[in-house]
Amino acid sequence: MRAGMWNFNSIIFYFYLSFVLLALWAIAQAWLSQSRTETIHPFKAFVHLLVFYLSYLLYPLAIFSIYAGWTEYYSIHQAVFIFLLSVLLIYARFIEPHMVHVRHHQYRLNPAQPFVKPVKVALIADLHIGLFSGHERQLSIIVEKLNQVQPDIVVVAGDWTYEPENTLVQELEMLRKIQAPVYSVPGNHDEQYPGPPIQRLLKDALEANQVMDIEGKIVEFDEFRLIGIGDLWAGKTDMRFMPELPQDKPWLILSHNPDTVDMVPDLPSRPLMLSGHTHGGQIELPWVTSYIMKKVSILGHKKGFYEHEHADVFVTVGTGMVGIPFRFRVPPTIDIIELI
Repeated sequence: MRAGMWNFNSIIFYFYLSFVLLALWAIAQAWLSQSRTETIHPFKAFVHLLVFYLSYLLYPLAIFSIYAGWTEYYSIHQAVFIFLLSVLLIYARFIEPHMVHVRHHQYRLNPAQPFVKPVKVALIADLHIGLFSGHERQLSIIVEKLNQVQPDIVVVAGDWTYEPENTLVQELEMLRKIQAPVYSVPGNHDEQYPGPPIQRLLKDALEANQVMDIEGKIVEFDEFRLIGIGDLWAGKTDMRFMPELPQDKPWLILSHNPDTVDMVPDLPSRPLMLSGHTHGGQIELPWVTSYIMKKVSILGHKKGFYEHEHADVFVTVGTGMVGIPFRFRVPPTIDIIELI
């Protein structure tokens, strides 16, 4: 009887049984997670979470494809295709989202007079703490890498959340370990465009964890000023008042959506805007990503530096995920911009 338990048919049966059990676990986890989520679309949140948890099926599927090809249960072409697709999705789901990169850049904010001492600004955005990303493992990696770089300041260009759980205050406690002041503005997901009304929850979480919300505020530094501008989709990007402000120092503007750069007025010194929002496409596929990006950024921003009439803008690809729980060829990134 023991030998019979491990014949070809029984092994195939146990594979299918493992798929069913794992799928049932995924359904239960998605349902429980959705019940703790701050959302106005429970079914939508459940579907997104179901995709998130069902992705664990990729591991047994990859193993099964090897066995199925070896036993000729599948043709060799079918087995190779399923194996390669599974491995690709495993990488995009479980590996790349945690491969936090640090990229360094330099920018002369005041061409007329170089800074006496360079200022190292760490830019992050789109943590999207909630359904897919921004949990303890990823946040600890981000904080560790920030502290290794030792920036002078950290700025967060919005989209902190993606339908988070009501424990956001506790989830952000890791940020207290950042060894530099942290300044922030909200993004569209933080402002209910789209998303649930979590403004109060986020405000409390940021205040409790020593993150300074600078929307509509100015922060003075020795050789420049930092100003926080509200989100474009929320209709909070009026910058017509900026020419009336003191102009003895150049401006560094923090605003979530890079398309906001088109609203910067003509100033005596050309400012630099720091933004996120686009995720760099999140998944880099030929032609497909470029087509989708046209709907995300009207002005065609994706990542890196762009020049506009009255200002330059730098767009970071961010660290989190929305829509689907995958990143491919666009790893989460902390951008270090050295102002010289």
